[in-house]
Amino acid sequence: MDGLNPQQLEAAQHVEGPLLVLAGAGSGKTRVVTSRIGRLIDLGILPSDILAVTFTNRAAEEMKSRIRAKKNAQVLACTFHSLGARILRESIHLLGYRSDFTIYDEEDSDKLLKTCLEQICPNEDKAFQKKVRSQISTAKNDLLHPTDPQEDPLFGQIYSLYQAKLLACNAVDFDDLLYLTVRLLEEHESARHEYQNRWLFVLIDEYQDTNSAQHLLAKILVEKHRNLFAVGDPDQSIYSWRGARYQNILNFERDFPGAKVITLDQNYRSTNTILEASNALISKNETRYEKKLWSNLGHGDKIGLYVAQNERREAEFVVEKILRHAAEKQFSYDEIAIFYRTNAQSRPFEDALLFRRIPYTIIGGLSFYQRREIKDILSYLRMLVSNSDLISFLRTINLPKRGFGPSSLEKLAEQSALRAMPILTFCEELVANPFQFPEIKLNARQKEGLQSYLRQIVRLREKRSSCKLFELISEVISETNYLSVLREDPETEEDRKENLDELIGKASEWEDEREAPTLQAFLEELSLRANIKENDDLPKVRLMTLHNSKGLEFSLVFLVGMEEDLFPHINSLNNPEAIEEERRLCYVGMTRAKRILYLSAASYRYMWGGPKPMRPSRFLREVPARFLTNYNPAFVEEEAPMTGDPEGFSPGERVYHKEFGGGVVLKSYHTSFGLTYEVQFEEGGSTRSLVAKYAKLQLLSHTNK
Repeated sequence: MDGLNPQQLEAAQHVEGPLLVLAGAGSGKTRVVTSRIGRLIDLGILPSDILAVTFTNRAAEEMKSRIRAKKNAQVLACTFHSLGARILRESIHLLGYRSDFTIYDEEDSDKLLKTCLEQICPNEDKAFQKKVRSQISTAKNDLLHPTDPQEDPLFGQIYSLYQAKLLACNAVDFDDLLYLTVRLLEEHESARHEYQNRWLFVLIDEYQDTNSAQHLLAKILVEKHRNLFAVGDPDQSIYSWRGARYQNILNFERDFPGAKVITLDQNYRSTNTILEASNALISKNETRYEKKLWSNLGHGDKIGLYVAQNERREAEFVVEKILRHAAEKQFSYDEIAIFYRTNAQSRPFEDALLFRRIPYTIIGGLSFYQRREIKDILSYLRMLVSNSDLISFLRTINLPKRGFGPSSLEKLAEQSALRAMPILTFCEELVANPFQFPEIKLNARQKEGLQSYLRQIVRLREKRSSCKLFELISEVISETNYLSVLREDPETEEDRKENLDELIGKASEWEDEREAPTLQAFLEELSLRANIKENDDLPKVRLMTLHNSKGLEFSLVFLVGMEEDLFPHINSLNNPEAIEEERRLCYVGMTRAKRILYLSAASYRYMWGGPKPMRPSRFLREVPARFLTNYNPAFVEEEAPMTGDPEGFSPGERVYHKEFGGGVVLKSYHTSFGLTYEVQFEEGGSTRSLVAKYAKLQLLSHTNK
């Protein structure tokens, strides 16, 4: 108990009855949990009477190792699913299964579900199977039985058959480890009494992340003795998309009458400026327990706020600050992190880091240029400049499927090599004169597929000379029907579309910055970036989504892309609960920072080939100005900008230029070059004369200037 603050000590000394520990970010909750377990053992409670449940195997192992170090005792610390598997191994016979049941992984479950669909609705595609798989998972987490009334009778039929086949195989899927465990304890009194008497003290970590099944399992296990020690923070509930119900922690006192609540609000991680700003932000949420984090680490630096002209300049600002703080404060690169809302946002930061030779790594994902959809489209583009690129041919010929398996593709590659013919030339000859190649036997589907593929390449090559680069990429996506490939995996479809959008924006930005842009040069540059090898021995800047940042901490943190429709995400609009979760996500990101925090946004973001005006996130307005250092105080937030492509601009209208940014039209007049504008630009206050047909100005909004 040495070194615990008064609130931590009170929680650690609690013995009987339900207790909820509201553990704020960085408040030392793991130490409290392990100290409390040590306290129970000191009171003579057997380690075998104690159960600790976490959400990750890593957290469970850490807890067990700390208990061994403190008390030389072995306590059962495990995840919810491991607990379910343990209970089912002992008692699943009561549900009609044998104890030697198999736990199916995702691939096994998908194969079994496919047999169900072939039996009930054989004409449905892979996307339908993914949808049904997700529906079954949700149903089990919500404890819905196959015989319960279903909104969709077809789903009910599939769900029932799927469960029947699992039983026939004496198998369970991952969700069954909770669903069947709760069923077992609800339906069989003998089993319920057995496990209620086995663990007399139950501890559950991250209670805000429990779903319906996990919450009910906890209630059943402690129903008799009521000794539940729950730790969590509703302000850090960010996983509703995978079934978590933050209401479980908010309703704790209702579900466990007489429960005591202790708040851990002393933070041991961050400066007070970061904490007070985070408190102000999260206080805008209505559904929460009130608490205010504080620290004895001093006020520290103010939070940096920067609104860049576009995402490229935002990335340059971030990289400049990384270099400065690494030099001045001696921060190692692995003490620095960049957080963003969606994976697609990593691209400009990767570009900027690569340009400045700063090592980095993507946490929980792939580098932008290594993502499947990016490599697919770049391979298609390579086929437009080369007949010989076998690897790109092999990657694209079955996008979408054209009936070529590994052996038939191997034959095509082998025969083209034997004849010293480029692969595309060989395929053209094969289609035109199949009798010249008796070694290759194409079936009807393969022949039509190859002809279709070759026609696509011809059409796209014809468009290449008349299209801008970003337009060509859009044409490739459209001509090849690539979006249908993405629809095969509904869970990742939107993320992959965003990545393609970012690739189009990259191409537009790259082309505008070069005097003589070519497709070949673009592909060469991206190949060089994709092939830069990581040195695993070097400290690296961490890039990750905000969801992946939970549980981590860094000396220097950047929250980037803080714009409406991006963060908060467009999917949360008009949904107050979803907006509150987005705000909790922002709170989680801010409280990862130990010493220095920056919040940044872009005024314009390249989307589908052009700059889209963006509005700063509401979350930036919700952080009080007294906690901020504004790096562009001249920036004035505006209403949603107007867009359009008018014949001409009038004095007083705000316009955007790719190089000079936003500005105001002072006057328009005609010269020998045609319509010309005099524009005063905001950055630096310079006034320039621009020829309309070359300047490519875009209308933003009207102004009183």
